[in-house]
Amino acid sequence: MFWDVKAVKPLSDYRIYVEIEDGRQGDFDMKPYLDRGVFRELKDVHYFNQGGILFGAVSWPHEQDIAPEILIEDMVPVETIPDNALHTDASR
Repeated sequence: MFWDVKAVKPLSDYRIYVEIEDGRQGDFDMKPYLDRGVFRELKDVHYFNQGGILFGAVSWPHEQDIAPEILIEDMVPVETIPDNALHTDASR
């Protein structure tokens, strides 16, 4: 669909870079979710970095997911993501 996630990349400090099918791109901060229920598991950096896309949503292997509507509403829009932000070590 037009608002589905088409690309996701883990960034430093528990953020993810996302691209939406309609062309929007942004930086989404996962830190506010890390103390909530099933999202606690994402505090493990190696697990956090396993995020991918399933049915248009950002998801992780143990079925945690963030719907595109939430990403679109709360992401910080960017034209391009700075090269120095593309660290996959979320503990930085």
